[in-house]
Amino acid sequence: MKQAAVATALLVVIAMIATGCGGGGSSTTASITKAEFVKKGNAICTAGNKRDQTEFEAFAKESGLKEGEEPSKAQDEELAETILLPSVSQEIEEIKALGIPGEEGEGAEAVIESAEESIEKGEEEPAALVSSEKTFKKTNELAHEYGLTVCGEE
Repeated sequence: MKQAAVATALLVVIAMIATGCGGGGSSTTASITKAEFVKKGNAICTAGNKRDQTEFEAFAKESGLKEGEEPSKAQDEELAETILLPSVSQEIEEIKALGIPGEEGEGAEAVIESAEESIEKGEEEPAALVSSEKTFKKTNELAHEYGLTVCGEE
């Protein structure tokens, strides 16, 4: 498992998802400003990135993977199913709970919708979350455009 590559992919995926994750349109009620949403969303991503890195390192150690060693497809799937998908889903829910900003909320909604679509793709093919950064490319781009710069950072 190329720990550096996988760690980078992991952080990118998690950050992208988290960034793109927010409150889905009508299901949220909060009256939050864009600045508050961005600040709190980035804080959620920061905490999630730290948690995910710790869990990833523990996974690598428990799996006996050495630095520079490629994981098996089964290990990629396990990593995605036990760490990435639950973590990203949690971050999405936390960001959604912030509510959609009253002004400039369309961007937040677009990020959230994209993140949720990316999660669905990841659930269909978990190993793709680890082996490909493309799963969350659109989400990452939308998130960065909106100001969620921690989410999706490499």
